[in-house]
Amino acid sequence: MSNEKIRIGLYGIGLNTYWAQFDGLHERLLGYQKYIAERMEEYSISVIDAGIVDNPVSARETAEIFKEKRVEAIFLFISTYALSSTVLPVVQQVGVPVIVLNIQPVSRIDYSSFNSINDRGDKTGEWLAHCQACSAPEIACVFNKAGIDYHQVTGYLKEDYVWNEIGGWIKAFKVKMSLRNSRFGILGHYYGGMLDVYSDITMLSSVFGIHFEILEMCELKKYRDEIESYELEAKLREFNDEFIVSKDCEDYEIKRAAKTSCALDRLVKKNELGAMAYYYEGVDGNDYEDIVTSVIAGNTLLTGKGIPIAGECEIKNSVAMKILDLLGAGGSFSELYAIDFDDDIVMWGHDGPAHPMIAEGGVGLVPLSVYHGKPGKGLSIQMSVKHGPVTLLSVVQGVGGETFLLFAEGESVAGPVLEIGNTNSRYKFPISARAFVNNWTKAGPSHHCAIGEGHLGDIIEKIANILRIKFIKIC
Repeated sequence: MSNEKIRIGLYGIGLNTYWAQFDGLHERLLGYQKYIAERMEEYSISVIDAGIVDNPVSARETAEIFKEKRVEAIFLFISTYALSSTVLPVVQQVGVPVIVLNIQPVSRIDYSSFNSINDRGDKTGEWLAHCQACSAPEIACVFNKAGIDYHQVTGYLKEDYVWNEIGGWIKAFKVKMSLRNSRFGILGHYYGGMLDVYSDITMLSSVFGIHFEILEMCELKKYRDEIESYELEAKLREFNDEFIVSKDCEDYEIKRAAKTSCALDRLVKKNELGAMAYYYEGVDGNDYEDIVTSVIAGNTLLTGKGIPIAGECEIKNSVAMKILDLLGAGGSFSELYAIDFDDDIVMWGHDGPAHPMIAEGGVGLVPLSVYHGKPGKGLSIQMSVKHGPVTLLSVVQGVGGETFLLFAEGESVAGPVLEIGNTNSRYKFPISARAFVNNWTKAGPSHHCAIGEGHLGDIIEKIANILRIKFIKIC
């Protein structure tokens, strides 16, 4: 993945006729814009500030700057009233999403102070410094007719709401760029018969811009055969540092899993992967079966390092996991386990890799005598998701191949869970457990989803909007 910093274009709009009429107005508005640029840069982005555009000629010049800098999006600050003819050329030529900042300097004009100004010209100049909303309908009208993709933030300069919105949009654009620069691995094949899991990777590439790399089990075996003793020892230390290793784990199984973990690290590095989906079975006793029955610990470590790994070759869900991880929320692989009607909660969990960074307490490494529904036996992960607000996210490919985002916000709550060598957690939602399950399943996702920390619905909606795909919010 590229470490390139995202570039966002920022420009203000005004009317050049005002500057000679109202002394100091232009400088004052530039000061507001400077504050916006500095606050935006706190989100670790590169802001290309083109100043205030106040005529059609400077609009076209600004468009050339933004195109040359390859900005991901344009933030358009309405500094005062401006003609829409100074707005349209920029966004038409650059062709990226636009966030209109309808932001006035304060929550309201100080009426007493304003009305005490004696000079009517000075009064007008003061009013024009607060006149941002005046242009909002004109801009929207023109954008609608021109088919411009835009969204609007309305508020005042130092309002928390405004900066939550701006920050949310910036995060959404960063996710979009990161996905476009990502390489996702596909190792092995689907779990036979899980028709809901089968993915259209052409559509996923079209929507998210992801490159999918088809990987071979023999490549993983090659790396595993090459592991040296010092690498194995380092990985065993990592296991003990990151996991609570059950005393019931056999040394043989721990070393087998550690060796495979080393090979997975090489596979990810050699192919520059940002995520992966996998599944394999193999014939009893062959080398590939030996590998695939020892991947869970290593894939969990990779997931915790920002390389989310989805089991059962759930490619769509690896995308959902990656989105949550890019938002700093984790993103753990899950499926519906059961409903507790007495406590009105839904239990979600899964065997296989988990996201250790969002665990409630420690992450257990435990032995399983059988992998249910899969071949062989070996080590597994046992943990629960941290108690508190969570977001469930699914990338859905629905009727006609339409790709969209399905999400729900809820709470991970304390209580008894199933200690079966899996991740397993209890979730409560604003609606009943019964209604949640009915509404979630009716949307038509696969039976997997990604679970992350925090309530992220607003940002997920923004991601869907800039990708120009549908979203469905449950609850």
